[in-house]
Amino acid sequence: MKCRFILLLSALVLLNLVIACKPREVAVPVNAPSPSPTISFQKARALPDNGFRAEVTLVEPLPKLRTGQKETISIKVKNASDVMWFPIGGETTDQKDNKYYIAAGNRWLDKDGKLTTEMEGHNAIPKPLKPGEETDMTLLITAPKTAGEYFFSLDMVQEGVAWFEEKGSAPTKVKVVIGK
Repeated sequence: MKCRFILLLSALVLLNLVIACKPREVAVPVNAPSPSPTISFQKARALPDNGFRAEVTLVEPLPKLRTGQKETISIKVKNASDVMWFPIGGETTDQKDNKYYIAAGNRWLDKDGKLTTEMEGHNAIPKPLKPGEETDMTLLITAPKTAGEYFFSLDMVQEGVAWFEEKGSAPTKVKVVIGK
């Protein structure tokens, strides 16, 4: 008799636990907001004009360069705008090319300051940069194929949109003599 009572008591306790732990259905109004927030990401796009502000500097002076020489240089890039920069131009992209990528780049100007057709170096920023934030990076440059006096222009570019200089940002320019 004692065993039956303990078994009956155990069964009742177990039944109460099952009933207490059973999930209950709660009526949710049809127009109720979703319990999880919707997250939206900024798609790649052209920067607004005020986003084209940068400070790009050489970490060390340029080495002596010979015609056609390739050299990796160290630079410092600062976002001097009030706009967030994303390496691919936004938090997400559906571009199949590099359009909207934000990169450091160089161009060669002749001794009179006119743009040459020589090769440019480009390298995307390694991470998103908040306004006022800076980063160290490298840039592979190629010296002009003809010896002479040049200006090395170091700037930022948003691929497929504009060089920052074209939007009012001042590039770093250095006079260089290219040897044979």
